[in-house]
Amino acid sequence: MHDLAATLAHVPDIERITTRIALLTARPRDLASLRDGLKQLPALREQVARCFIPGDSCLLRDIHDAIAVPEACADLLQRAIATEPAAMVRDGGVFARGFDAELDELRALSENAGQFLVDLEARERARTGIANLRVEYNRVHGFYIEVTNGQADKVPDDYRRRQTLKNCERYITPELKAFEDKALSAQDRALAREKLLYELLLADLAPHIVCLQRIASGIAQLDTITALAAHAVRNNWCMPQLAEEPCLTIVEGRHPVVENQIERFIANDCKLSDDRRLLLITGPNMGGKSTFMRQVALITLLAYVGSYVPATSATIGPIDRIFTRIGASDDLANGRSTFMVEMTESATILNGATEHSLVLMDEVGRGTSTFDGLALAWAIARHLIETSRSFTLFATHYFELTQLPEQHPSAANVHLSAVEHKDSIVFLHAVQDGPASQSYGLQVAQLAGVPPSVIRAARKHLARLEAQALDATPQLDLFAPAPCDEGDA
Repeated sequence: MHDLAATLAHVPDIERITTRIALLTARPRDLASLRDGLKQLPALREQVARCFIPGDSCLLRDIHDAIAVPEACADLLQRAIATEPAAMVRDGGVFARGFDAELDELRALSENAGQFLVDLEARERARTGIANLRVEYNRVHGFYIEVTNGQADKVPDDYRRRQTLKNCERYITPELKAFEDKALSAQDRALAREKLLYELLLADLAPHIVCLQRIASGIAQLDTITALAAHAVRNNWCMPQLAEEPCLTIVEGRHPVVENQIERFIANDCKLSDDRRLLLITGPNMGGKSTFMRQVALITLLAYVGSYVPATSATIGPIDRIFTRIGASDDLANGRSTFMVEMTESATILNGATEHSLVLMDEVGRGTSTFDGLALAWAIARHLIETSRSFTLFATHYFELTQLPEQHPSAANVHLSAVEHKDSIVFLHAVQDGPASQSYGLQVAQLAGVPPSVIRAARKHLARLEAQALDATPQLDLFAPAPCDEGDA
């Protein structure tokens, strides 16, 4: 596994490069990366071949066949592209020596200019007797012979003045002019030749696009499998069992992200079956309800993508989709309040969930009045139990819902445990059977830093509300018309 990961690290994004080839936008260094990446395929195939029995039909064998080396494409790139090509074609230096004879000849003319100038300088110094004579080149004036003013009387008649400076004169000779025309022309022609060759190279690579896409797909799958396997070994994950009958049994499940962020993660079980399809989850805020729900969904998702899962054991039946109604968010730009978003998501779940779906409902009905929210939450839960028959995790603070299992045997109560000590609370994060006794909202508010005076006032008001609970009156509608006396009628 470590060898596979090390080899894969040297493989570029072949799919992206292939797309650029198809669009004729690939740059020289893309092709160099592709060439070097294709060199890794033999080692990858050998490493994959060790992981399955020859003759077996399995995913690894399919990957092994998919990443076969495209010999013609690899050979073309090896012959064509220089070891370290320039970033852009216009800069030259893209093609390897020996790929194109005409390009090699034009390059030789440009590259031999330095030696020609050294030889010419030595000859001219000997012919003229000017010891400090120099033959040089710049982009503005081209090639020239430079002579200081003190030696100007020794300049031969065939020198033609090109530029006058403060302390020297610059000259050109017929021989130097002829070489200049030839050398500069060769450089321009070499760049033009490289541009043409590059266009032809991209055209020659086009027939290999389908093969390269197959290789890219195989490498992507191999990379994913390798990463999942490494993560499973590092975090002690188990191999899930996929069953044909409806079930979702997780023993000591963990949240794959949260467990790496805290010192000690409390693992929890989850059991759903054909006769136990909805869990009503109660307990305090910060008690772990959302974490528990999400870890069940993530374990299910990981199992269905072919990964090991963070649990001691997991047996999962047919799951067609995972639906979630979690968190509070709005869409004010489109005129949708938080409650409207919540109801829209709930409607999607109720209209789309089947008996093979996994549904997560976290605190539905919070955005409206207490009785409205309770009524909606009750009706939604009943629909999921009776009509959708989905595997459902239903977290709520409406304790009235904990009576549902009395009427519907396929529903069950569980809660996240906590212990109250004086005015503080200790979260145990353990899932236990039965409903929670209270929500511990005031204790959580105190932990959040709400001023003590506010907490004291809330405790007094809570006591009054609980005392009046037995003599509760119907909740008034905020938008109902004011009552009128009979005499006003």
